[in-house]
Amino acid sequence: MGAEVNAELEHVRNYWANMKSNSPIYNFLLGDIEIISATKGQIRAHLKVLPVHFNSKKTLHGVVSSCIMDWAGGMAIASTGLDNTGLSTDIHTTFVSTAKEGDLLEIESNASKVGASLAFTTIEIRHAGDKEKVVAHGTHTKYIKK
Repeated sequence: MGAEVNAELEHVRNYWANMKSNSPIYNFLLGDIEIISATKGQIRAHLKVLPVHFNSKKTLHGVVSSCIMDWAGGMAIASTGLDNTGLSTDIHTTFVSTAKEGDLLEIESNASKVGASLAFTTIEIRHAGDKEKVVAHGTHTKYIKK
């Protein structure tokens, strides 16, 4: 989307390309996600809502939001330069509203702290172009081994 490609963005995109090819669930649910920016400790991405993301009401399924929390936390950690983003120890998702087919979601993830053994991230999923229209927010803690 025209973002300048800095070292962090290049690293995160390469990390994601490798992860996607080795993760059937990420590839299935998030294969079309686009990482639009990255700085040290922060990433932003876009995902268009497709029928594969639906629940029985034809809106965004909660499991997709939770999967995004898992993915985005790892990507924020990767943006700090790590090649291994560790193992999840806690993921918390709060569902605020929903999205429907064709909606463009913006995902923002921040690494609050990346220590010697644990990393802490916060994630927000919202409708692109409207910071007030939050779909879900959450936290993700990972055990990392530097």
